[in-house]
Amino acid sequence: MLIEVLAAALVGLSLLWLVFEPLLVAHVGASPDVFDVDGFEDLEDTRSGVALAALKEIEFDRETGKLSDADYEFLKQKYTVEALEALRTEDAGAPDVLEAEVAARVASIRAAGQRGAACAGCGAHAGPDAKFCPSCGLPVGVPAACAKCGIDLPVGSRYCAACGSRVAA
Repeated sequence: MLIEVLAAALVGLSLLWLVFEPLLVAHVGASPDVFDVDGFEDLEDTRSGVALAALKEIEFDRETGKLSDADYEFLKQKYTVEALEALRTEDAGAPDVLEAEVAARVASIRAAGQRGAACAGCGAHAGPDAKFCPSCGLPVGVPAACAKCGIDLPVGSRYCAACGSRVAA
């Protein structure tokens, strides 16, 4: 008889623990299926957030029978247009930093290409697609110094006089 009473008390205590455990124990991390309600409140502060919340509301009202199909279609179209316009203006208002950097880099490359390369022999500027200097006829892009040892190269050199390495054409 004593064993039965102890077993019943143990089962009763375990059931009480299961019921009151969520109230008594503070959980450190939120489970992944719990939504952050505060984030949705911040969303509704924006013009697009208000329109998107209105779309959710009219969808709910139609499902519960509070809106007729004609009213639903009218309101859905109205708030969809409002949400799209708001999203476009929000995106257009703040250009992406990465896109700005890419645009600046493209502009600098195009500006360098329009100037053309300078001739290593006479210093004249050739066009952007020129392979030879229009003044002296030397190939454009020939290095003025040896890539291996850094010694200045005479015009038209194929090999470095100091180290003997081949000069890139």
